[in-house]
Amino acid sequence: MSNATRIGTEPSKTARWIILVIVGLVFAIPIISMIEFTFRVGPAGGYTVDHWTALFDPANARNYRDLFQSIGNSFILAAVTVAIVLVVLLPTMILVHLQFPRLRRVLEFICIVPITVPAIVLVVGLAPVYSVVVKVFGGSIWTLAFAYGITVLPYAYRSIQANLDAVPVVTLSEAARSLGAGWLSVLGRVLLPNLRRGVLAAAFISVAVVLGEFTIASLLNRRNLQTALLQVSQSDPWVAVILALLSLLFAFVLLLLIGRLGSLGRGKETTP
Repeated sequence: MSNATRIGTEPSKTARWIILVIVGLVFAIPIISMIEFTFRVGPAGGYTVDHWTALFDPANARNYRDLFQSIGNSFILAAVTVAIVLVVLLPTMILVHLQFPRLRRVLEFICIVPITVPAIVLVVGLAPVYSVVVKVFGGSIWTLAFAYGITVLPYAYRSIQANLDAVPVVTLSEAARSLGAGWLSVLGRVLLPNLRRGVLAAAFISVAVVLGEFTIASLLNRRNLQTALLQVSQSDPWVAVILALLSLLFAFVLLLLIGRLGSLGRGKETTP
């Protein structure tokens, strides 16, 4: 019986390793090629670290001032977008989960719709809206977070909803209310600590999506990391590839943090 079990499990393990190796090569080959390109001198061949040192050399700060400003714009957009998710989406989801469970499907449909709409189509609908936004709030870069808040809805919703389904939110809130806690206390001291894993995952994924967005910013004439990379690549492709690698590394670190938080959350849940 043990031999049969071993024979039955070996192909599945082999298949998993084959799939893992293939997927790893699909991701590794272009990344390794990008790394090799950043050290290349030029068409003549040879390798150097001058492209890396020049990017972080204070003497060249003036040359890359617009680029670093665009990076700062992307981080501002990420912070405002995360704030929109936490201030608007999270309380709405908790309220629907506690008081209006029949509206859950409606809310889910609204939050999932943006992922089915191409970004360029979304911009066509947002262009007239942003003509009003510019008149009210001005043309500051942070106003683009209103559009980004729509694009990150599906990812943030799934992250938070998975945590809501795993936690007895109704029981915890009713117990806290029976002990005399107000709704703000229930939200801040009871629910949020139990939803921390989902909230952090939604925030990290939102940051990764904002840092990688190009279409909306380009068509609405805003400067962020991706639009700056396109412009820089026309004059200095090495710098563009270096920053693309760093943004990939940052997104990879965020994914590792999400996985780490998920494992810590599961470990705490199983602890008696």
